[in-house]
Parts: sequence; C-alpha cells; structure tokens
Amino acid sequence: MTAGTIVGIDTSTRSTSVAVLVPAGREVERRDDPSPKEQPRHAEALQPLLEQALAQAAVTWDDVSRICVGVGPGGFTGLRLGIATARALSQGHELPLVGVSSLEALARGVELATPKELDLPGHPEVAGPVLAVLDARRGEVFAAVFRHHRMTMEPAVYTPAELARRVASRREWGRSPMLGVGDGAVRFRAELERSGVAVPPDGSRAHRVSALMVARLGRARDPVERDALLPDYLREPDAVPPPPPS
Repeated sequence: MTAGTIVGIDTSTRSTSVAVLVPAGREVERRDDPSPKEQPRHAEALQPLLEQALAQAAVTWDDVSRICVGVGPGGFTGLRLGIATARALSQGHELPLVGVSSLEALARGVELATPKELDLPGHPEVAGPVLAVLDARRGEVFAAVFRHHRMTMEPAVYTPAELARRVASRREWGRSPMLGVGDGAVRFRAELERSGVAVPPDGSRAHRVSALMVARLGRARDPVERDALLPDYLREPDAVPPPPPS
C-alpha cells in the first residue's frame, strides 16, 4: 500500500481537472479542456479522468489517504457536480475530505507555468501580487489577490471595470507587476492591462485551475466534515429553484 497518496479534483471552470500525488514525488494531472464553442463535460469526463490518473500513477483507491476538491467560486453546475462526486468518493472509500479555494489554486498555479508562459520580460519569476480572476458570466468576474502565499484581497464579485479600478488604486502592492491569471483575466485582458496588470498569453498554463495545485494545497490542511463541505458560490446561481409551495 502506498500510504499518503492524494487525489485532487477541480470543476470550478469549464475545464475538468483531476490529479494524483504519490508520496515518492510522482504527480499526475489529467484534464478535459473544452474549446470555447463546446459545452463543459464535467459529468462525462470526471470519473474517467480519475481512473486514468490513478492508473497512470500506478495506484488504486486503496492507496489514497485523502481527497482534495476545489470549492469555488466558479460555475454553479460544475462546482455542484465536483463537490458531490468528492463527497461520494469520500464516503464510499472512507477517506477524509479537504476543500480548497479555486481562486487560491489558480493563483498558486503560476508555479506550474514556465517563465515563457508567464511572459514577464525582466521578471522571470513572479515576485509581485497575483490577481486570480475567474469568468463569472453575466459580465462579472470572481477575483482575489494573493502575494507570497497570503491572501491580500478577499474573494468577491466585480464587474471588469470595478476590478480594474480596485487594482489600479492599490499602490501598496509593491513595485513588481501584478500578474493577472484565469479565464476572466483572458476575457477582460484590455481592462486589466489598462490598469497596469500583466496578463500572460491566452494559452498559458497560468490561466488554468489545476487539480494538481488543489491537491498540493490540501495536503497539509485539516479535513472537514463531509456534509459541511459546500460550494463557495459568492453569489446566487444563474437559475434559482422556485420556493416550495406553501
């Protein structure tokens, strides 16, 4: 038995990402990244990707010691499915469960990108703050700022213009350029770049929420009660079910 193997899951964006971390240092990530014209495939992709990742890492569920899952913010349907799957696997395999902020995983994910993918001339390493931005639809974004592994702006919902004004006014974030990452940073690149934010090229891995980073972050955190692990939507979902009849 390979004690300490960790499974990571994230479905906060259109992509489905899973990862397996083996104590010896082997790390496997499998992803499904739909094109902009395609619908998300969380329901179809999640379980097969998990089994593929476990097989590639040469482990089974008997080797897994905990499950870590991105809790959002993000898309309502994707988060609900990812967290429900993590909870079911936790119950079925009697494994502890850890929730991780998808915005934090996105910000820390710059560690997985190469300097070329970050495209920061004169700044080969990320020294300044990282602005994690996820497209929230409806012309809004979910955003938070992290620096040196510490949150310096709490997650919130903004219009792109509001976010640009907010980051432009925060001069105390230092002289190093603020790096904007995530599908929201890609979509609203013009607004953010006008406010002084450096946004990597569209295809950079820095814009992906990685289950590998979810697993790394969750490795040292305390598990939560299974029924207490809920999505962090930050706002009402696009479709709110009607109240029950009186």
